[in-house]
Amino acid sequence: MRYLLCGINAKYIHSNLAIYCLKAYAEKIGPAGAEYVLKEYTINHYVENILQDIYEEKADVVIFSCYIWNIAYVRELAEELKKVSPQIRIWVGGPEVSYHAERFLQENPAVDLVMQGEGEETFTALVTWAEQAGVEINILRENKPQGSMLWEDMPPGVAWRDVAAERRAVKENPFEEEAVNSKEMEKNSIHNTGFAPVMDMNAIPFVYEDFHLFEHKIIYYESSRGCPFSCSYCLSSVDKTVRFRSLSKVLPELQRFLDAGVPQVKFVDRTFNCNKQHAIAIWRYIYENDNGVTNFHFEISSDLLDEEELDLFAKMRPGLIQLEIGVQSTNPATVAAIYRKMDLDKLFENVDKVHALGNIHQHLDLIAGLPFESYEQFRVSFNDLYAHHPDQLQLGFLKVLKGSYMFEHAAEYGIVYHDKPPYEVMSTKWLSFDDVIKIKRVEDMLEVYYNSGQFEITMKLMECIFDSAFEFFQELGDFYEANGYFGMSHSRIRRCEILLEFLALYLHGCDNDAMTSVVLSENAGDRDNTDFDENAGDRDNTDFDENAQIYSMIQESLIFDLYYRENCKSRPVWATDIGSFKHMTHAYCKNGKLSHVEPFHYIFPDKHTRKLDKLPKYHKEPVWALFHYDMRDPLDHQALVEYVE
Repeated sequence: MRYLLCGINAKYIHSNLAIYCLKAYAEKIGPAGAEYVLKEYTINHYVENILQDIYEEKADVVIFSCYIWNIAYVRELAEELKKVSPQIRIWVGGPEVSYHAERFLQENPAVDLVMQGEGEETFTALVTWAEQAGVEINILRENKPQGSMLWEDMPPGVAWRDVAAERRAVKENPFEEEAVNSKEMEKNSIHNTGFAPVMDMNAIPFVYEDFHLFEHKIIYYESSRGCPFSCSYCLSSVDKTVRFRSLSKVLPELQRFLDAGVPQVKFVDRTFNCNKQHAIAIWRYIYENDNGVTNFHFEISSDLLDEEELDLFAKMRPGLIQLEIGVQSTNPATVAAIYRKMDLDKLFENVDKVHALGNIHQHLDLIAGLPFESYEQFRVSFNDLYAHHPDQLQLGFLKVLKGSYMFEHAAEYGIVYHDKPPYEVMSTKWLSFDDVIKIKRVEDMLEVYYNSGQFEITMKLMECIFDSAFEFFQELGDFYEANGYFGMSHSRIRRCEILLEFLALYLHGCDNDAMTSVVLSENAGDRDNTDFDENAGDRDNTDFDENAQIYSMIQESLIFDLYYRENCKSRPVWATDIGSFKHMTHAYCKNGKLSHVEPFHYIFPDKHTRKLDKLPKYHKEPVWALFHYDMRDPLDHQALVEYVE
């Protein structure tokens, strides 16, 4: 029989580790006659195209790996597939269907079977049974061939619809259509053997054989399963049995990644460093065998790091590893309510120590919508994390996942959430829907202007202009909303222009054109403000001069940020005309597009300056910044910058 394992990923660069594990284990342990085919798609594909591709594979059984981002696709595909190929058996597995399997089967009649929990052994047992039973899996018990497995003999980890029982009901009640098709009869025909036992991690074969299949994709790897912590919003807390893959297997497998030169390996271990000896052995191995190319991503608890691990980090090549740290909230009441165990002081201390090394990307995670966190308290949590200037601050919203503690106690906390995936929070006892909408604007602005890394210098300056980072992103988001800028595709230069529009309004209440008309005089800080007498309002001339200077500084910082990344093909309209300074280009840019020189009236902070205490000083005579594009930072790929005379 032919088994088609389908992964529908969120992005093209992703791969589905689950279906590779199922295939590898079944090929190793299962019956020899079975044929396995892997197919990966993305949620950006049209359903009809995926349907056609699956249909043309002519599989006997189709297996879908189900998550919150693809479950709508799976439901639709299963329904449509059964229309064109009624004989096909459809099996599903994954976290999105494991915890309410019976309800899922009731709501999705096209699906025949749900695998619950870890699927390798369950899938292999099902394949073994299916190979014995033949293509028609759901035949009546009395017609089963001698020696074939009965439904009652199903392995652990399976919920299934007993089609035989439904057929018998129809046969016994041919004239009672209403009774036969009743929900109660359907419910009684669904059986469940519960969750499968947890796997021995060493029993799972290495799943990657042909690395050419993963070009331009992230490769996922797990050296452990389960989590020792009990965070109430996380499904990993359900399985508190932490199991580790033996280092005797892990290290040679890592070497295969290194030998192949894959760009990135992302460990999916829930808390990678919960066992120090396991973690440091892996970190030490990839350090000692670094190929100069591969990056390894880990989710860790930063407060568990010690000096031995930090000393090892200090020796690593820039970009060898990156760390993701789930903080979620700094409100003690919230942290206690979600059963999050961490030493915040130690966590932030280690975050700062890693930053000081200058060779490791760090991502800090924050969740909105948790218990006991109001809008104002969330503002505090946001600013607490932002103050440590992570390379990315990942702001997400609580997802009330089926099977989690938060799902079971949603009513207690007054959590209202979407009924459809991703089950995102809409309001709580402490957070209104209006507040959620406002925070979503913050999230959007954070992604564009901070996490993108495209406005590094300008974002540092904003800290000196606004009372807090949260205030800046909130007010900028409100400006986007008021002007209808959300839902539009903007170029990078247009993002700069919108920021200038916002600052013109924020600093003086005038429009962008009016603000731009103010220029620096020959004397630093003195400005001709006669054009603004009508717009000056309650502000005096001194105040306006200062704000105009700030605006001019941001204009220049945006130019700096633009050239930080690339030698721009076209200059923004507010940029200085450097036509008269060609002698500087001729003197310093002899390697063509691999360098650029630009005049500024400010010496902007370098990337190692995490926080500014005050704005840069204005220079009457411009200073020249030389951008070297052939000498980029290995972490963020920004150009090396030096100031020249």
